[in-house]
Amino acid sequence: MTVSLKELLAQKVALEARIDEQRKIEHSGAVQKVRQLVSEYGLTQDDIFGRTRGSKAGTGETRTVPPKYRDPATGQTWTGRGKAPKWIEGQDREKFAI
Repeated sequence: MTVSLKELLAQKVALEARIDEQRKIEHSGAVQKVRQLVSEYGLTQDDIFGRTRGSKAGTGETRTVPPKYRDPATGQTWTGRGKAPKWIEGQDREKFAI
């Protein structure tokens, strides 16, 4: 029994339609189940997905960077980030390293 290309393509189209229909049914069931669990247990987005990289916004947390350089004359320090202070500009930074 041989099946023509035209018949196979028609079967493919019908099967893809059934697949899409089943996917929609299962998707909606999964969404309902997740919503029920979120509501029942009071889950948050962080509970489900965890904290994503770079999502510190609004937490109030700031990181302090330890200083790398100190001016022996005044005791001022600099982390090595941003614009260099006047007391270290144009000089060998190694002699100011902490």
